Amino acid sequence: MTPAIKAPLLPSHDPSSSSPPEEKHGSFAGAIFNVSTSIVGAGIMSIPAAFKVLGVIPSLSIIVIIAWLSNVSAGFLMKSTVAGDATTYAGVMKESFGKPGSVAVQVITMVVTFGSMIIFSIIIGDVLSGNEKGGVIHLGLLQGWFGSHWWNTRFFSLLFIFVFLFLPLVLCRRVDRLALSSAISFLLALFFVIISSVLAIVALVQGRTKSPRLFPDLNNGGQSFFNLFTASPVIVTAFTFHFNLHPVGFELKDPLQVLSATRVSVILCATIYSATGLFCYLLFGDATMTDVLMNFDESSGSSIGSLLNDIVRASYAIHLMLVFPLLNFSLRANLDELLFPKKVSLVNDNKRFFGLTFPLLISCFLAAIAIPDIWYFFQFLGSTSTVSIAFIFPAAIVLRNVNGISTLKEKIVASVMFALAVATSIIAISTNIYSFTETEEALNFLSSHSLFKNL
Repeated sequence: MTPAIKAPLLPSHDPSSSSPPEEKHGSFAGAIFNVSTSIVGAGIMSIPAAFKVLGVIPSLSIIVIIAWLSNVSAGFLMKSTVAGDATTYAGVMKESFGKPGSVAVQVITMVVTFGSMIIFSIIIGDVLSGNEKGGVIHLGLLQGWFGSHWWNTRFFSLLFIFVFLFLPLVLCRRVDRLALSSAISFLLALFFVIISSVLAIVALVQGRTKSPRLFPDLNNGGQSFFNLFTASPVIVTAFTFHFNLHPVGFELKDPLQVLSATRVSVILCATIYSATGLFCYLLFGDATMTDVLMNFDESSGSSIGSLLNDIVRASYAIHLMLVFPLLNFSLRANLDELLFPKKVSLVNDNKRFFGLTFPLLISCFLAAIAIPDIWYFFQFLGSTSTVSIAFIFPAAIVLRNVNGISTLKEKIVASVMFALAVATSIIAISTNIYSFTETEEALNFLSSHSLFKNL
């Protein structure tokens, strides 16, 4: 359409005009770093343990499959969002399934993000102040450098991190403000992969690497087979970023640009996960722990090796510290949307903003002090909440098709995705419950047997 005759070629700018200033948009590079950092969180630490359970070839195959499915489900989610009037994950679920749908995604997102924040804090506490597993004491960096003191215990180390690092970062009100910290965080994760890869290659040349299993050990029959379903959700958890898709996308000039950023991020992260799992499994073999950082506190036999071990642990701990505020952003936004759906934007309400931020931070700190291990978190989060966010809900939105935009191909892919996610989740939950009850029965038997012998 041609402009009116009297319209100026360049509109003049009147400083006294009451028109709103041009809205600032996030950058594409910032979107890549924010999505990548949302993906590469604490999940990478349990990827080597998944390699130990699944074997190398199945683990690499599952990483590729889950990465592809995550990218597809992100496309489903954003396409359905843009076709309607929603700007949040909960909003698009409400359009498809009403109020129950929005509440479901809000509650599950809060469970995933809050649980992940606790996991991050546990790992940071393990790295800084050590832990005890199976009667073996693993020293933290602070004890190794300065000896054991009251100020470098788990409680005081985490308290310092929460007050002087987490608090300033979680007070950011726009997710794009976290782009720089996300970039640093992602580069630290990459640095961790490079160092661990170098250590593995050096050990391989020197003949000190462990012999990895290419396929899982099924000598124990059905129980070993079903145990595979407790390791697979760990990889699912590691690719769950969908709760940050809308906050990142709707700060871009075109929200659909986030899909290109997601594609780049998923490829980068799948490569990082594959390298981490393979090289750390080569380094530690069947001694690989559920949090592989704990393996790096072992003596390497040389000062250079010890220094590299410390650098690996410190760099990844800092990485997790910088991922933490991204999860808090999504947790706080969903909690606010659930509790105050008709209020003004949280950014413009100081009372609500601080009233949600401080209790969430305090609760996370207390939970991280009380909970000792992360493997069970990953098993249950991966087999329940993260599967729903990453696959079940996006597939259900496509199948519901309230805006009439889903193609036949998309419906077929969504149906397969939905069926696989539900079936895997049910088997994983059942196996986790069975394994837990079996362990409890064994402990009770040993306890009663010891008591009988003492009598």
